[in-house]
Amino acid sequence: MTDPFAFNTKYPSIPHLREKAKSRIPKFAFDYLDGGCNEGVNLKRNTEIIRQTLLHPNYLSEFAGTSLKTELFGHVYDAPFGIAPIGLQGLIWPNAPQILAKLAHKANIPFILSTVSTENMETIAQLTEGRAWFQLYHPAKAALRNDLIDRAKAIGCPVLVLLCDVPSFGIRHMEIKNGLALPPRISARNIWQILQKPKWAWATLKQGSPSFKNLTPYMPKNQSLKQLGRFMDQTFDGRLDRDKIAAIRDMWPGKLVLKGVATKSDAEMAIELGIDGLLVSNHGGRQLDAAEATVESLDRILTDFKGKIPLMMDSGIRSGADIGRTMAHGADFTFLGRSFMYAVAALGRNGGDQAYAILSQELKQLMTQVGCSKPAELPKFCNPKQ
Repeated sequence: MTDPFAFNTKYPSIPHLREKAKSRIPKFAFDYLDGGCNEGVNLKRNTEIIRQTLLHPNYLSEFAGTSLKTELFGHVYDAPFGIAPIGLQGLIWPNAPQILAKLAHKANIPFILSTVSTENMETIAQLTEGRAWFQLYHPAKAALRNDLIDRAKAIGCPVLVLLCDVPSFGIRHMEIKNGLALPPRISARNIWQILQKPKWAWATLKQGSPSFKNLTPYMPKNQSLKQLGRFMDQTFDGRLDRDKIAAIRDMWPGKLVLKGVATKSDAEMAIELGIDGLLVSNHGGRQLDAAEATVESLDRILTDFKGKIPLMMDSGIRSGADIGRTMAHGADFTFLGRSFMYAVAALGRNGGDQAYAILSQELKQLMTQVGCSKPAELPKFCNPKQ
């Protein structure tokens, strides 16, 4: 039987895919994917702190084998990791959200579509048979909020992810320099970078310029770049509060996850308001450079809330070993964004499969090495505070 996730030995790790992606797409697109905010301190710290975690193998204990299957919100996924939401995915590689949605459906892992992705939720729902999650940037106007939620209901979206860590847009120096801040601008340097990457240019030409397709029904036609920037700035109100969360909880019949939680007080309020799961995150190091690493926030929240509500984490997880380390802290599930996008930028339509093969093989090897049968048991092999 043919392996549905055939492994390309030319790119055996996520760092190999990252280097290939860097050589294949324009610099401004790679900088958008790869960079953090300000000086990039939090971006680096996220991964560095995860990798300080040590596991203790039990070589002589009985071991019946490893299964990655993990239950979350009543669904048994084939692995304890999913695909985190990323905005403007089509800028990095045309059709990226479609490629990753198809991969997620085939692999039976969750895929989260961002409000500001380059494909609409209706198309993604078709590709995933209604299994995709949707991340909501909170709109400033109730009418837009209500319509986006109604659309998510109509497609049968099982999980709505409410974003709370963007009360202001992060200061990302490379995006400003490259013209990708709001309002965006096209420079001669950008055009020169595009001409140097003919495969990306040709693929983008065939697909068309990336756009915020979830928001297309609400955007005035024929906007200039400056008008687009003004529209985006006026459309979203990222600072959440008790009333805003409660209103969405009342409207949403499915599972509701709060993404971006980093403190016990926010976690406690979320649970009081009926949130079904917490996704500990700092937006991949793209919002607050002075923040602690996500795994440090996770440890604090786990102390009071482990077992009371599903606790997930993203930001800083780059490999299968990182997934294992994070779950050894006590996370119930993990999400990765950049790792999957490096893969798609590197290999196009085959990239998602390659990333999944790498991550699942690395995680299985780690679990087999320490003698762990299922992801939920990884904390037994670790003392994160040692």
